[in-house]
Amino acid sequence: MDLEARLVSGLKAFLRRAPSQREIGRFSKYLFLLRQWNRVYALTGYREPAAILDRLFFDSLLFLPFIPPGTTHLLDLGSGAGIPGLPLKIIEPTYSLTLIEARRRKGSFLATVVRELALEDVRILTGRAEALINDFAFLDGGFDTVVTRASGPVDRIIPLAFRFLRTGGTFVASGPPPSKLRVTSTKLGSWMVVTSPLSGLPRQFLVVEKKP
Repeated sequence: MDLEARLVSGLKAFLRRAPSQREIGRFSKYLFLLRQWNRVYALTGYREPAAILDRLFFDSLLFLPFIPPGTTHLLDLGSGAGIPGLPLKIIEPTYSLTLIEARRRKGSFLATVVRELALEDVRILTGRAEALINDFAFLDGGFDTVVTRASGPVDRIIPLAFRFLRTGGTFVASGPPPSKLRVTSTKLGSWMVVTSPLSGLPRQFLVVEKKP
């Protein structure tokens, strides 16, 4: 199966509909740019295009069912190479998306992708989230939903994410594939196990509402 066919079949599986030509074109260009930059800056450990599609782009779409209807302002906390924020924006272009990334090289890559894909209403902020929220008042409680790929103890991430969320907003985190489907509890909730419609592999997600 060639890459475009893999892309189309994967999008069909996750979206349960045929992808538009604009979606296919944007994902294809995103893949090209990520592979090009990855040769120099090591933006991700995934090198093969099929792995980038499966482990980054399609994996990002697993967030979609957990993002509440009516979300308009979406924050990707620790965006890295744009995951999961940019794939979500491609599929849901109505999102007003903010990407926060601590490293400048990755921030430059994100700016290039946003420009080359002609994505509108995307803001990129480079720096540590703890400092940015103190520097920019609009970040404090300014988002309906915060998404992140959790790379550390989630109990440490939740208080920071809640600072960005409005009351009633939702924090959604993905973790690594669960070992033997083990679900790890937190003080505020539990990890839920979901299955990728493409690979059949399990993934963990935590969904926490910021209550009054």
